[in-house]
Formats: sequence, C-alpha cells, structure tokens
Amino acid sequence: MLTVRYFAGARAAAGVSTEGVDAGTLDDLVDRLTTRHGERLAVVLKAASYLVDGLQCHDRAALLPTGATVDVLPPFAGG
Repeated sequence: MLTVRYFAGARAAAGVSTEGVDAGTLDDLVDRLTTRHGERLAVVLKAASYLVDGLQCHDRAALLPTGATVDVLPPFAGG
C-alpha cells in the first residue's frame, strides 16, 4: 500500500488530499488514480512531478517501495 498526497490543483482534481493505493510502479499508480478519479485528474497527472519518499522520481517503470509516500505535484504558476 502506498500513501498518495496531492498538492494544489492535483488535490482539487482528486477531491482528497491523501489516500492509500496499491500500485507497483508509477505508471501503474497513474493508471489506478485515473480510473479512480477520472479525466480531470488524468490531465493533471500528465503534467505532474512525483516525489517518492521525498526524492524526485523520473523512472515511471521502476518498482515503488512498499509503504512509500508519493507526492503528486502539479506545475505551479510563477515558480
């Protein structure tokens, strides 16, 4: 089980700030979140950056550690 934390526009699109999700990779996680929350969140997830236990994750096919916290960070204006 992973803990997913949403920030800014991702939180608004998901309708929650935190949730638990079972997923093996970041690609798998994105698929599951899209299925759970719909197209509005899917659009945000395409542009988002992801932190896994505080470290930026670039390899969407890499296995996620069990119990990891994944932060979903949409692009921020002005920064």
